[in-house]
This record gives sequence, C-alpha cells and structure tokens, in this order.
Amino acid sequence: MQTKIHISVPANEIDSFCKRNHIRKLSFFGSVLRDDFKPTSDVDVLVEFKPGQTIGFFRLAEMEMELSRILGRKVDLRTPMELSRYFRQEVLNTAEVQYAEG
Repeated sequence: MQTKIHISVPANEIDSFCKRNHIRKLSFFGSVLRDDFKPTSDVDVLVEFKPGQTIGFFRLAEMEMELSRILGRKVDLRTPMELSRYFRQEVLNTAEVQYAEG
C-alpha cells in the first residue's frame, strides 16, 4: 500500500541527485508520510549508498543541504545504521522508496 507523501517530489532531480551521490536507495519516513505533517515539519530521508562508497560527515551535510533545496524544506538525512536500534526496523518497514537503483 502506497502512503500519501505530503510534499511535491521532483522525480528527475531526485534521480539525478541519487546517481551523482552513489545512492542506491532513497526513501522518506516519519511525519512526511503521516497526517501530522505540518508546514514547519522537516523531511526525514533515509539513504543507502552503493557498496564500497564511504561518505564522510561533511559530504553528508552537503547532501542534506542540497536535498533541502530540491524539496523546498529542511531535510534530516539518515542512513539505516544511524537510526536507533529501538526503532530502526519500524522505519525500514514503513519507509516509502522514492528512488531505487536498477
């Protein structure tokens, strides 16, 4: 079942962003998928990189700023390993994929 996403997603820009940054999967999670999403809410984004890609903290911050520009909202960018083990599986189960390589 597809969840309603409460923002406009420019698919071409997301595809280009993911390819440039060696992302194999980009998904939304959190309030952007729920009815409690507000005009002031940020967008929680989960990214999985291609095997062998190591992305440093500063590059991740640059990517977060670029995605914020693309989506027109503040973005909180996370990888699966950064998520708390207490809710990681729930996030992985409910995240809505926006880009998947292949």
